[in-house]
This record gives sequence, structure tokens and C-alpha cells, in this order.
Amino acid sequence: MATIERLIPGEIRPDDATGQATLQLHVERYEFAAKYIKAGRLLDIACGVGYGTSLLAGRASGVVEALGVDLDADAVGYAGAHYASERTRFLQQDAMTFADGSGFDSIVSVETLEHVPDPGRLVHQLLGLLRPGGVFVASVPTTPSIDVNPYHRTDFTEESFRRLVTRNGLTELGYLRQTQPYPLLRVLRRTEPRMQDMRRNLVAWYARHPRALGRRLLATVRYGFNNRYLTVAWQSRA
Repeated sequence: MATIERLIPGEIRPDDATGQATLQLHVERYEFAAKYIKAGRLLDIACGVGYGTSLLAGRASGVVEALGVDLDADAVGYAGAHYASERTRFLQQDAMTFADGSGFDSIVSVETLEHVPDPGRLVHQLLGLLRPGGVFVASVPTTPSIDVNPYHRTDFTEESFRRLVTRNGLTELGYLRQTQPYPLLRVLRRTEPRMQDMRRNLVAWYARHPRALGRRLLATVRYGFNNRYLTVAWQSRA
């Protein structure tokens, strides 16, 4: 079942317009990443149900092995049943502790960093798996999200996201900026299936987290009723 945190192509209900639009944004991020993937081994960390891993393996030139890793056993099981191939496999493991002695030429992390309490530690962990001269592609929301999405732990701006990675010595290769309007009334009324997972008692939550309310108000003034996302490709030192 598609939820606010799990999208399954072909299982999103026709009346879930937000789910359809969100899936398209995810696909666009993977298509962007595919342009920068290097030949060799590929890691898709927090791969979900695997459609992105499959897309990368099919679109990027010279990928000899694509490994999708996710913490959720059901997601990995679905991925293995629907997207595994001779060059593509899936593994259940925690991104924070995942280890691989051979290393990867490319690592992709789509909408992952906002879920962990210490995104800097996760970036350091992933870059430790990257071979010299390898490519790292990641995406995050750059408008507030922790207020509405109870699974998110960190709010990013474009600047804070870029600093998180470039302070490790990587060079930016390119970026994709995305905007997704959100239907305020439908969000508040939870009329679409995925919105059932949204944070409840939001007014009380804002009362306990006034800074988050301030970030939401500033973002609304600046961007209107739109969520914004940034995907960036970086390259490590050779």
C-alpha cells in the first residue's frame, strides 16, 4: 500500500493525485541521477521498493552491479520480486551501519537524509563507501517538512544541504530543483489516501515547537503553498 513514506508504482489509487505527482518527482530525481552515474558498481541507499534502482541500472551506462539497500524487509522483498535481475539485487540493512569492502563508483540517496537524527553522520558513512573519483547523488526537501511528516527529523534549506556534503571535499557537478504545489484544503481535510499518515494535532505540535511554526510561515510567505526539493550530484576527489 502506498503511504506518505512508501510509493509503489501501479498501486497508487486513481484518486490520490498527490501520490501520483510525488511518484513523478521521485522518477525525475532518478532520471537526473542516471545522467551522472559512473561505470562500475552502484549503490541505491534507502531504495524503497526498488523501482529507482532498476531505473538507474537500465539508464546509466556501464553499471556492472546495482545494489539497492533498505531497512524495511517488506520493501526489500517487493523489490526483489519485481525488480531484481542479473545485475540488480536488493539487501535489507540499515544505511547507518551498512558496510561493503569493495566500495562503489556511484551512490544515490533519494529523500533519505531528512529521516535521520544526524544526517551529517549518514553522509560521512556513505562517502566512506565511495571509491576515489566516485559520484554521490542525494536529494532532500528544502522547505519545512518535519511539521507535517512525522517520519522526518531534519528540515533543510538549499544552503544547509549543500554545506552538509561539500564540507567533505566533494565538488558539485549539477543540480535539479523541483516544486510541488500542495492542495491546502485537501491536506487539512486528509481527503487523499497518503495524507492519512500526516502528523495529527498539528496545532498542539506547533505550540510545543514554535521555531518549526516560524519556519513554516516564512516558507509560505516566500514560496506560497509549494513544497520544494533539491537533488545534487557531487564528485569525490580522485
